[in-house]
Parts: sequence; C-alpha cells; structure tokens
Amino acid sequence: MRYVDQLPCAIQEEKHVTIPMEDGVKLSARIWRPTASDAEPVPAVLEYIPYRKNDFTSTRDAINHPYVAGHGYACVRVDLRGTGESEGVLLDEYLEQEQSDAEAVLAWMAEQPWCDGNTGMTGISWGAFAALQTAARRPPSLRAICIASFTDDRYADDMHYLGGAMLSDNLAEAGTMFAYATCPPDPAVVGERWREMWRERLDAARPWVLEWLRHQQRDDYWRHASLSEDYSALRCPVLASSGWADGYSNAVTRLLSNVDVPRKGLIGPWSHKLPHLGEPGPAIGYLQEVVRWWDHWLKGVDNGVMDGPMLKAWMQESVPPSTSYEERPGRWVGEPSWPSPNIGEAVFPLRDGALGMPDGSMEQEDRVRTVQSPLSVGQFAGKWASYNAPPDLPYDQREEDGGSLVFQTEPLPERIEILGAPVVVVEVAADAPVAQVNVRLSDVAPDGRSTRVTYGVLNLTHRDREEAPEALEPGRRYRVRVPLHGVAQAFPPGHRIRLSLSTSYWPLVWPAPGPALLSVYEKGSALTLPVRPDDVPEDKALRPFGEPEGCAPPAVTRLSEPEQAWTVSRDLVNYRSVLDIVKDRGLQRYEDNGIETGLRACEKYSWVGEDFGSVRGESAWEMRFGRPGWDVRVETRTVLTSDEDTFHVDATLDGYEGGRRVFSRTWNEQIPRENV
Repeated sequence: MRYVDQLPCAIQEEKHVTIPMEDGVKLSARIWRPTASDAEPVPAVLEYIPYRKNDFTSTRDAINHPYVAGHGYACVRVDLRGTGESEGVLLDEYLEQEQSDAEAVLAWMAEQPWCDGNTGMTGISWGAFAALQTAARRPPSLRAICIASFTDDRYADDMHYLGGAMLSDNLAEAGTMFAYATCPPDPAVVGERWREMWRERLDAARPWVLEWLRHQQRDDYWRHASLSEDYSALRCPVLASSGWADGYSNAVTRLLSNVDVPRKGLIGPWSHKLPHLGEPGPAIGYLQEVVRWWDHWLKGVDNGVMDGPMLKAWMQESVPPSTSYEERPGRWVGEPSWPSPNIGEAVFPLRDGALGMPDGSMEQEDRVRTVQSPLSVGQFAGKWASYNAPPDLPYDQREEDGGSLVFQTEPLPERIEILGAPVVVVEVAADAPVAQVNVRLSDVAPDGRSTRVTYGVLNLTHRDREEAPEALEPGRRYRVRVPLHGVAQAFPPGHRIRLSLSTSYWPLVWPAPGPALLSVYEKGSALTLPVRPDDVPEDKALRPFGEPEGCAPPAVTRLSEPEQAWTVSRDLVNYRSVLDIVKDRGLQRYEDNGIETGLRACEKYSWVGEDFGSVRGESAWEMRFGRPGWDVRVETRTVLTSDEDTFHVDATLDGYEGGRRVFSRTWNEQIPRENV
C-alpha cells in the first residue's frame, strides 16, 4: 500500500465526541473532517461498528477515514451502544435499538454546523450490515452507501446457518461477541465511570449462541433486518463489494439482481477484508473508488462513476491447493447487468459414476450409488469466511474425497470459465429422518491435486422450505436442488471438473444428529455451471484500478509476538480427532493514547471416531487492556455439544482487575434440536 501524506484538504481530528440518544445514553464518536468545514460544510460519512475505535480498529481507521476526510468529507466513526467508550449494553446483533441509534446518529450528523446535510454510510462486515439495514429504513439525510462483506439474508446466507444446517461459525462468532461485548471502556476517555460502565456490561452479558440456537429455522428473528424480505425498501445508491474467499460474496450479485437503485458490484479474490487491504491479492485502490462514489452521490460531481459494467469480478486462474495465497492469478472481467447476457448454462449429467460433458445428451440409466461419510470429511474445509490469517482456506481435497461420492469429467478438451453460482440437482434417498448432502466442486490438475472451487450445503429436512422443515421419510426418493456459492473460476484444458457429495462436512458444518446412508440416483441428477466466454471484448476496455492508497497508520509498539495456528490432529489409539485454531495478536501499545491491549482467541473442534454424540466445539477468548495503574482482563469460554435431541451450551465469563477476579458467571443450558 502507498501511504499518502498530501491530501486535497487539511483535516482535524476529534478523538472523543459524545452523541446523545433519545433515552439519554451517549455514544462515543471519533471524527475526522476538513479544517475548513467549520466555515464550509461538507457531506458526512458514518461507520458504525462494535470493535473499539480507541484501540482494536484504530490502525485500520487511521488508514481509511483521514484519507476520505482529506478529500472533503466529515468521517464519523461510532462505537455501538455498549462497546468501546459508548454507554449502555450490547445484547445481540442488529437489534431494533441498534438501527434506531444509527438513525439518531445520522440525524445528529446532518445537523452539525460542519455538515451540509448530506450523509452516507460505509463499512465492512458489521459496518456493512449496519449501513444496509439502516438504509432500508430510509433516514432522510442518507444519500448513498458503500458496503463490503455483508448479506441481505440473515438466515440463509450469514455465518449462522447454511442450507438449513448450522455452521460452526455460529459458535465462533458468538464467542467473538461474547468477548467484545464485555470489554471495559478506557478510563482515560470516560473517567472514573469506567468501572460502573464495565460492570453494567458484565451483568447484562449472555452467550449470544443461546439466542441463535433458539432460532434454527427462518422466523421473524432472522427476517428482521434482512433486506431480502423487501428489496424495495432500499432506495439509495449502493456500491457493494466482497471477495471469492469470503463467506459473503453471494450477496453482491443477489443485490444487483433484486434492488432497483443505482448500483455497482465488485468481487475480487479477497478474504474477509476491504479491497485495498485485500488478501489474497491483488489488492486495489479501493479508497479512490470510494471517494469517486461519494463525490458523485454526496456532492453531485459528474465524474462517470456509473459508467462501465454493473459488476467487476476477478476471474481466478487455476492454482494448486493451499491454505493461503499471497496472490490469486487472474484478470478483471465486467458484466453490464446481473444476471448477465454473457453467461449461459452448461449441464453436466451424472452418468456411469462420472460427470458427463454437456454434449446435449441427458441419457442416463437409473443407477444408484451410496455414501455414508466419516465425520473426518470436512477437516480440510477451511473457514466459512476466510480471513487469510491464520491460513484458513481449504486444502487438497483428495483426502476429503476418500469419504465422499465422486463424479468427475474426463480431461477437458478446452478451457472453461464460470461466473456465478453453480447448481446441483440430485435425486436422493436417506435411511434417517435428518440427513445432509454437502456438495463440493473442485479443479483437478493432471497430477491429481484437487483444489476446491466452491461448495454448497443442504440439510435435507429444508429441501422445500426454510420456515417449516420436514423430516425425511427413510427410503423415500426426493429431488433436491443445492445451490453452490458463487465464484469466478477458469478450468484449463487437461484438467478435470470434480463433483463430490458427502453426508458430513464437519467442522465447517455441525453434523446431523446421527449417521445417514445417502443413496444418489444418477437419472435426473446433474451439475449446471454458469459458463462465460473467455473472449468478451468489453473486458479489455475496463478502466484499471489504481494502486492501493491510504493514510499512514499511527505508531504501535509490539510488546509480545503474535501466534497463529491451524492444526489437525488424530489419535489412532482412542480415535479422537481435533482441529485447533489459535489467533493471538500478542500484546501491543498504541502510542497515540498509551493503551496496551492483547487479544487471544482459541477455537477447538473435536470428535471421536464415528460417534456423533462426541462432537464438540469450543471458543475461548482472552482480552487484556492496560496502562500504568490500570490492568483489566476479560476471559470467556463457550462449549457447544449435542446429542440426537438437544444442544448443550456451557459457558463462563470472568473479569479481572489488577490480577484479581472481580466478576464470574457460568451458564449451563439446553436447547432442543429442530431437524438440525
């Protein structure tokens, strides 16, 4: 990244500004704005998230917000109620209170003397959710949004459930927020009230996974704040981006298809990161694109920002399997609309235990093949949403395929490129009332190495509807449709396309209540790929992205080394297998305010042999904060287990001040399984 120190506008920074809410709670904001805005008001842009602007996001914030402010905007970074230095408590994600607060913040911004009355919202992940959800409420000052790594469907396309099956990220993200929602404010900012504010957060805390487990199917809890329930609610322009290695790429194309507002989509090779910080690379000059977006929609500049394709996507070239990549080779392609007229369907029938080529013939015998996967299928699946650190992308699929039903093509006679969501239609029968079909699409090189391209999951009890799943009738034949995650991928000549079906995909997906033998009938079963020509003339005319730019981050002194680990182990004496994940940032000091922080997160997923009742997930966090005379630590631990009928949650929360435990609470709760 190129750090920029000369910007069009001189700026000033206010590190702690309080914004009053209707109920008297005050939210804490950090504001960067042009010095001249006191006399010459400018549009204002809000980022609204729970991740502590005073420390944990301060480095990233300092790269992004001063850059945009230096181009003529007031950038307002607000911690959600109950986080950072904002008062109150945070009880769950995307509640009505959160969105009401966002509207109040926007109204406050629009009324400030340095604001011209026009506002925008921006962010990645939670910040993008907040922007999209707030925009659907149509606050009067909000003119446009710019969002990355988000979803419009909280049930079917978020980190909680996928195809009606529960993701392990449901536990992992709950562990994350169990920790973040219980951290103390900074005494240097809020004064002696810090201990009272911290105690309020600790007293109100509950493991969020409890609520998420109580809603195992689509209901009003998930419908709330899901734009997919009413796309017409969005009436402002949107610039939407994500990455193919992220869990959230589907929402970009879905938004382009369904909203009727000025819109642009951008999907790169990235994990869960902003495009100018994108990994795997190449990263792009995203902040320049953001400034152009704001210039047009907040200032009315006729800069051609809506020219060119509706969607720009990174067409990925074939690569060997790896758990991380510095760069993904490929090229940018553009689509004038979505769905695109450039993309057609190629149907690959399941035929004679293989994947037939799309030759127009769908003649298939009604052969049946069976699979009952070991619980170990999925240990090389990687993370639902990759962060590219620790290495969390899927590894070589050959071991996974050993426990799967595999159909593959002959070596391809010519190159095939796909852009969009592959779909598998398959006829199946199971010998159990609850069963999964997990589908993987892989690129198989001539040497046999297999790189997962995309995947899809279906809990077969959700085959017809997400609101009221129905148990399977054992032995009955069902025709089901499994959409895979959207992707842009090239398959070179000489490679094979492989389709793999398994009945488990643990620990990415929580297993069914027990083992199931799945029968797959070839007749009527097929893979459909969204095929795109590799010679679309408009691709060569795409405007290139600039070099990644941002402002220089503030000084941070590392006090201890970080640790990252992703370890798969198997004990062949007792047959216990474990996936251990460690994400430790180490201790560091932010020199601009002197605060010292540490963050260590450990996830552990284990099982014994083929004992479905032994499946166990654990999320443990330690958060440290200090400076001379102040030493605070929060420790959380959540353990999730299950049997055929019940989920079991055991959790602890401990708070320490000066090395002495000052708060402790334990939860032991049971939640019935509902066809999950």
